[in-house]
Amino acid sequence: MFVLFQVLILNNVEPGLGLYIMIYPLFIFMLPFQMGTVPLMLLSFVFGLVIDSFSNTFGLHASSAVVMAFFRPIIFKWLSPRDGYENVESISVYSMGGRWFLYAYGTLILIHHTWFFAIESFKLNEFVWVLLKIGLSAPSSFLLSLLVQFIFISNKKAVR
Repeated sequence: MFVLFQVLILNNVEPGLGLYIMIYPLFIFMLPFQMGTVPLMLLSFVFGLVIDSFSNTFGLHASSAVVMAFFRPIIFKWLSPRDGYENVESISVYSMGGRWFLYAYGTLILIHHTWFFAIESFKLNEFVWVLLKIGLSAPSSFLLSLLVQFIFISNKKAVR
C-alpha cells in the first residue's frame, strides 16, 4: 500500500516550491522493534529500490531508506521508555504516544529528507534550496504520516 500510494499518487503531486511528500518512510518506521539492524537495512534497501524503479530516481530513495534504517535503532534506544519496548506490540502513535512519535519519527523523517535532498542536489551552491525543500517536505510528510495513522490504524487503547 505504501509503495502504491507513493508511486501512483504522491509522486504525481507537484505543488511547487520543492515540496515533495513521502509516505514510505512510515513503513520503515513501523517495522517491529525486534528486527535487527542488518535485516532492517536490507529490507529498506529493497523497498527503496522498488520506489526508485517507479520514480526514476536512480537510488535516491534506496539510499535514504537505508540511512533511515541505520539511524532507527539509535533513535529508538535514545528515546527508549523506562520499561523498554518489550510490552509494545506495534509501533504507532497510539501505542507509543504522541510525544514519543513526534520525537522519534520527526527525527527520522528529518534525517531521511536531509539525506534525500542533499544527495539529489549534491551542490553546495544550492544549500538554501535544499534547506527549503527539507523545511517544506519534512513537516508535510510527517503530517501525512500522522493522518495515515489516525485513519488506518485502530486505537486499541480506546477499545479496552
